[in-house]
Amino acid sequence: MKTLVCTEPHQFDYTDTVKPSLEKGTAIIKIKRIGICGTDLHAYEGTQPFFNYPRILGHELAGIIEEIDEDAANGFAIGQAVSIVPYFNCGKCVACRAGKSNCCSNINVFGVHVDGGMREYIKVPVQYLLKANLSFDELVLIEPLAIGAHALNRALLKQNEFVLVIGAGPIGLGIAALAKTITTNVVVADTNNNRLHFCKTQLGIEYVFNPAAINMQQALADITNNDMAEVVVDATGNRKAINGALPYLAHGGRYVLVGIQKDTIEFQHPEFHKRETTLMSSRNALKEDFDWVISLLESKQIKAETFITHRIAFEDLAAAFPSLTKPENAVIKASVYL
Repeated sequence: MKTLVCTEPHQFDYTDTVKPSLEKGTAIIKIKRIGICGTDLHAYEGTQPFFNYPRILGHELAGIIEEIDEDAANGFAIGQAVSIVPYFNCGKCVACRAGKSNCCSNINVFGVHVDGGMREYIKVPVQYLLKANLSFDELVLIEPLAIGAHALNRALLKQNEFVLVIGAGPIGLGIAALAKTITTNVVVADTNNNRLHFCKTQLGIEYVFNPAAINMQQALADITNNDMAEVVVDATGNRKAINGALPYLAHGGRYVLVGIQKDTIEFQHPEFHKRETTLMSSRNALKEDFDWVISLLESKQIKAETFITHRIAFEDLAAAFPSLTKPENAVIKASVYL
């Protein structure tokens, strides 16, 4: 079967690999869509933590069950369209025992720690399959949206609270869209004016700011009656953005880091302390996050066509991949079809 391998930063190679064989407790999935996410882009650029080469990327997936262990099928059937939970957990560590399988101490993320879905067929334990009454384009969006859902669930965002989403990349845009189903007070900050325009016109976000062009702190104070945002979510992974966001946070607020980078984060302790800031990271997602996203997609409260801006044939992906990293190409979400 045709397989695309990221052999080293800035290098993809197509190769032929053996189609996986069915084993106990597994299913064979024929891949129909692959979503390209920030993790894939960072792996290509060589800036992704927790990563080794060579690696088959791809964890935002949609496909059809071609074979399945009938003894473990659990309601799944041959021919059914599915997505997957790509976080393979051990089920035994302290995090798993506490119901936090998303940050399992022995986690293997499909397409990051182990080879992923940029190939014609994959083998997946049945327990990680997701079914929904959705198209392939919708199925491929479940996982990236679940990342945002987990961040908002971690933040315990409430109706009428202000939430500031810093970074209008695909994950940040998903967080903003999800937040809008909870509160009308959604604010997005980014230095890319095209992304801010997308927020206004496609997501209906009222408050969008470019911190490079305005006094961000004053702008936020003006719309919050000087309260600032009860929840701030960083979706940039940019050290300067992360370190500089504390003044945007309300006293008693919650600061959630979704984006990740390799360096140290730093805050002025008095600024952090006087707010009694709750600082938390948000990693991957839990089953309830996936369930929430599926319900929003099935009810059309979130529409796949809003996010998918580019479609690429699998055989063209290696050549097209460098273009996906360029801001001028205005990629929100690229969906690869097989």
